[in-house]
Amino acid sequence: MNPLQIEELEQLEEQYFDGSLEGMSREEISQRFKIDNLDSLNWAFRKIAAYQAKLKEVQSLVNTERDRIDRWEKAQSSGIQQSIDFFSQLAADYHAKVLEENPKSKTLSTPYGKSKSTTSKAQPDQQNEEQIIKFVEENKLPFVEKVPKLKWAELKKTLKVVEKDGEQIIVNENGQVVPGVAVKPQTTTFKVEI
Repeated sequence: MNPLQIEELEQLEEQYFDGSLEGMSREEISQRFKIDNLDSLNWAFRKIAAYQAKLKEVQSLVNTERDRIDRWEKAQSSGIQQSIDFFSQLAADYHAKVLEENPKSKTLSTPYGKSKSTTSKAQPDQQNEEQIIKFVEENKLPFVEKVPKLKWAELKKTLKVVEKDGEQIIVNENGQVVPGVAVKPQTTTFKVEI
Protein backbone atom coordinates (compact mmCIF):
# COMPACT_ATOMS: atom_id res chain seq x y z
CA MET A 1 0.00 0.00 0.00
CA ASN A 2 1.47 3.33 -1.02
CA PRO A 3 1.48 6.53 1.14
CA LEU A 4 -1.44 8.08 -0.79
CA GLN A 5 -3.58 4.99 -0.17
CA ILE A 6 -2.69 5.08 3.52
CA GLU A 7 -3.76 8.73 3.63
CA GLU A 8 -7.04 7.87 1.86
CA LEU A 9 -7.90 5.32 4.53
CA GLU A 10 -6.79 7.59 7.39
CA GLN A 11 -9.03 10.41 6.11
CA LEU A 12 -11.96 8.03 5.78
CA GLU A 13 -11.39 6.61 9.27
CA GLU A 14 -11.27 10.14 10.69
CA GLN A 15 -14.62 10.88 9.03
CA TYR A 16 -16.17 7.61 10.20
CA PHE A 17 -14.75 7.53 13.70
CA ASP A 18 -14.82 11.19 14.69
CA GLY A 19 -18.25 10.59 16.16
CA SER A 20 -20.13 12.47 13.45
CA LEU A 21 -21.53 9.21 12.00
CA GLU A 22 -22.44 7.69 15.34
CA GLY A 23 -26.16 7.09 15.62
CA MET A 24 -26.75 7.77 11.92
CA SER A 25 -28.80 5.30 9.89
CA ARG A 26 -27.40 3.54 6.84
CA GLU A 27 -29.51 5.80 4.60
CA GLU A 28 -28.13 8.92 6.28
CA ILE A 29 -24.60 7.64 5.84
CA SER A 30 -25.36 6.78 2.18
CA GLN A 31 -26.60 10.32 1.63
CA ARG A 32 -23.46 11.77 3.20
CA PHE A 33 -21.25 9.71 0.84
CA LYS A 34 -23.36 10.05 -2.25
CA ILE A 35 -21.69 9.88 -5.67
CA ASP A 36 -23.16 12.59 -7.86
CA ASN A 37 -20.29 13.74 -10.10
CA LEU A 38 -16.93 12.62 -11.50
CA ASP A 39 -15.04 14.02 -8.50
CA SER A 40 -17.08 12.00 -6.01
CA LEU A 41 -16.82 8.93 -8.28
CA ASN A 42 -13.04 9.41 -8.37
CA TRP A 43 -13.06 9.79 -4.58
CA ALA A 44 -14.92 6.44 -4.25
CA PHE A 45 -12.49 4.76 -6.68
CA ARG A 46 -9.54 5.98 -4.57
CA LYS A 47 -11.15 4.47 -1.46
CA ILE A 48 -11.81 1.18 -3.29
CA ALA A 49 -8.20 1.08 -4.57
CA ALA A 50 -6.88 1.77 -1.06
CA TYR A 51 -9.02 -0.97 0.46
CA GLN A 52 -8.03 -3.41 -2.29
CA ALA A 53 -4.37 -2.65 -1.58
CA LYS A 54 -4.96 -3.18 2.14
CA LEU A 55 -6.77 -6.44 1.41
CA LYS A 56 -3.82 -7.64 -0.72
CA GLU A 57 -1.47 -6.84 2.18
CA VAL A 58 -3.62 -8.86 4.56
CA GLN A 59 -3.83 -11.76 2.11
CA SER A 60 -0.08 -11.65 1.50
CA LEU A 61 0.61 -11.72 5.23
CA VAL A 62 -1.84 -14.60 5.69
CA ASN A 63 -0.26 -16.57 2.83
CA THR A 64 3.23 -16.01 4.24
CA GLU A 65 2.10 -17.15 7.67
CA ARG A 66 0.14 -20.06 6.21
CA ASP A 67 3.26 -21.25 4.35
CA ARG A 68 5.32 -20.92 7.52
CA ILE A 69 2.70 -22.78 9.56
CA ASP A 70 2.38 -25.47 6.86
CA ARG A 71 6.16 -26.02 6.94
CA TRP A 72 6.07 -26.20 10.74
CA GLU A 73 3.15 -28.65 10.64
CA LYS A 74 4.94 -30.84 8.10
CA ALA A 75 8.12 -30.89 10.19
CA GLN A 76 6.18 -31.75 13.37
CA SER A 77 3.89 -34.27 11.72
CA SER A 78 6.68 -36.12 9.96
CA GLY A 79 8.33 -37.26 13.18
CA ILE A 80 5.01 -38.01 14.82
CA GLN A 81 3.82 -40.08 11.83
CA GLN A 82 7.09 -42.03 11.87
CA SER A 83 6.46 -42.87 15.53
CA ILE A 84 2.87 -43.94 14.78
CA ASP A 85 4.11 -46.13 11.92
CA PHE A 86 6.83 -47.64 14.15
CA PHE A 87 4.41 -48.62 16.93
CA SER A 88 1.79 -49.81 14.43
CA GLN A 89 4.43 -52.10 12.87
CA LEU A 90 5.34 -53.45 16.31
CA ALA A 91 1.64 -54.21 16.90
CA ALA A 92 1.37 -55.88 13.45
CA ASP A 93 4.47 -58.00 14.13
CA TYR A 94 3.03 -59.15 17.46
CA HIS A 95 -0.39 -59.80 15.92
CA ALA A 96 1.20 -61.85 13.11
CA LYS A 97 2.94 -64.03 15.73
CA VAL A 98 -0.33 -64.50 17.67
CA LEU A 99 -2.21 -65.26 14.41
CA GLU A 100 0.36 -67.90 13.50
CA GLU A 101 -0.21 -69.64 16.84
CA ASN A 102 -4.00 -69.18 16.75
CA PRO A 103 -5.52 -68.47 13.30
CA LYS A 104 -8.79 -67.41 14.94
CA SER A 105 -7.15 -64.39 16.60
CA LYS A 106 -8.21 -61.99 13.85
CA THR A 107 -8.69 -59.11 16.30
CA LEU A 108 -6.65 -58.27 19.37
CA SER A 109 -8.32 -55.80 21.69
CA THR A 110 -7.20 -53.75 24.70
CA PRO A 111 -8.85 -50.79 26.46
CA TYR A 112 -6.76 -48.45 24.29
CA GLY A 113 -7.25 -49.92 20.87
CA LYS A 114 -7.52 -52.86 18.51
CA SER A 115 -5.34 -54.61 16.01
CA LYS A 116 -7.36 -56.16 13.20
CA SER A 117 -6.09 -58.59 10.58
CA THR A 118 -7.52 -59.21 7.15
CA THR A 119 -6.45 -62.18 5.08
CA SER A 120 -7.07 -62.42 1.36
CA LYS A 121 -6.88 -65.83 -0.30
CA ALA A 122 -4.49 -66.67 -3.10
CA GLN A 123 -6.13 -65.60 -6.33
CA PRO A 124 -5.55 -65.26 -10.08
CA ASP A 125 -3.50 -62.28 -11.18
CA GLN A 126 -3.53 -61.24 -14.84
CA GLN A 127 0.02 -61.14 -16.19
CA ASN A 128 -0.18 -61.39 -19.99
CA GLU A 129 -3.49 -60.42 -21.59
CA GLU A 130 -2.48 -61.62 -25.06
CA GLN A 131 -1.74 -65.15 -23.84
CA ILE A 132 -5.03 -65.25 -21.95
CA ILE A 133 -7.03 -64.02 -24.98
CA LYS A 134 -5.36 -66.67 -27.15
CA PHE A 135 -6.23 -69.36 -24.60
CA VAL A 136 -9.85 -68.17 -24.31
CA GLU A 137 -10.28 -68.06 -28.11
CA GLU A 138 -8.67 -71.48 -28.64
CA ASN A 139 -10.99 -73.00 -26.04
CA LYS A 140 -14.03 -71.10 -27.34
CA LEU A 141 -14.75 -69.57 -23.94
CA PRO A 142 -17.16 -66.61 -23.73
CA PHE A 143 -14.71 -64.21 -22.11
CA VAL A 144 -13.60 -62.14 -25.09
CA GLU A 145 -15.56 -59.28 -26.66
CA LYS A 146 -15.78 -58.86 -30.47
CA VAL A 147 -12.76 -56.58 -30.54
CA PRO A 148 -10.21 -58.76 -28.80
CA LYS A 149 -10.66 -57.38 -25.32
CA LEU A 150 -10.55 -59.66 -22.36
CA LYS A 151 -13.46 -59.73 -19.91
CA TRP A 152 -11.06 -60.31 -17.04
CA ALA A 153 -13.56 -59.87 -14.18
CA GLU A 154 -15.87 -62.52 -15.62
CA LEU A 155 -13.06 -64.93 -16.47
CA LYS A 156 -11.45 -64.49 -13.06
CA LYS A 157 -14.65 -65.75 -11.38
CA THR A 158 -14.26 -69.10 -13.18
CA LEU A 159 -10.59 -69.62 -12.30
CA LYS A 160 -9.24 -71.51 -9.30
CA VAL A 161 -5.94 -71.73 -7.52
CA VAL A 162 -4.86 -75.35 -7.14
CA GLU A 163 -1.70 -77.02 -5.97
CA LYS A 164 0.16 -79.32 -8.38
CA ASP A 165 3.52 -80.86 -7.60
CA GLY A 166 3.89 -78.56 -4.56
CA GLU A 167 3.29 -75.43 -6.64
CA GLN A 168 0.17 -73.26 -6.85
CA ILE A 169 -1.22 -72.82 -10.37
CA ILE A 170 -4.32 -71.31 -11.97
CA VAL A 171 -6.81 -73.57 -13.75
CA ASN A 172 -10.18 -72.95 -15.39
CA GLU A 173 -13.37 -74.83 -14.55
CA ASN A 174 -12.28 -77.67 -16.88
CA GLY A 175 -9.00 -78.09 -15.01
CA GLN A 176 -6.87 -76.60 -17.82
CA VAL A 177 -3.86 -74.52 -16.83
CA VAL A 178 -4.46 -70.91 -17.94
CA PRO A 179 -1.37 -69.27 -19.47
CA GLY A 180 -0.70 -65.61 -18.76
CA VAL A 181 -2.14 -65.80 -15.25
CA ALA A 182 -0.04 -66.02 -12.12
CA VAL A 183 -1.00 -66.78 -8.54
CA LYS A 184 -1.28 -63.71 -6.37
CA PRO A 185 -0.24 -65.16 -3.01
CA GLN A 186 -2.36 -65.05 0.13
CA THR A 187 -1.66 -61.91 2.11
CA THR A 188 -2.51 -60.73 5.59
CA THR A 189 -2.75 -57.05 6.41
CA PHE A 190 -3.02 -55.45 9.83
CA LYS A 191 -4.86 -52.31 10.86
CA VAL A 192 -4.57 -50.51 14.18
CA GLU A 193 -7.66 -48.72 15.50
CA ILE A 194 -7.32 -46.41 18.47
